[in-house]
Formats: sequence, structure tokens, C-alpha cells
Amino acid sequence: MQFQEIKENAKVFPGEYLLHQPSQSIVMCGAYKKSEGLIKALKNGQLMEDKVENFRKLVRETHERKM
Repeated sequence: MQFQEIKENAKVFPGEYLLHQPSQSIVMCGAYKKSEGLIKALKNGQLMEDKVENFRKLVRETHERKM
């Protein structure tokens, strides 16, 4: 598994898994507010909101994906 920085031109979709760096947790994206620079995510059953800089995209290799 690799993690990629979320840049300004990146696309982040609801339901996508992300790494929340301050808590070192894998979270599920709920909303990407590009204009506000925020991401809403589901962490341990609770909704959280934090700056985009605190998240990394989860990048999976082709062989890691479920077929």
C-alpha cells in the first residue's frame, strides 16, 4: 500500500479510503470541500472534518485490488 499527497487538481470521491495522518487511521471520505480546503470523513463510526493537508490518498497496486 502506498499513500499519495492530495494536490489541488486531485479528485477525491465519497467512499474512497484515505489516511488521516494526525491519528494514523484509515478513514472513509464523506465529502471533499475543495473550495474550503476541508475533507469530511468517517472515522471509527464518527464523522470528522479536517484540512486536506492532513489526509493522504490510498493508492493500491493492480494486484491488490479485489477482482
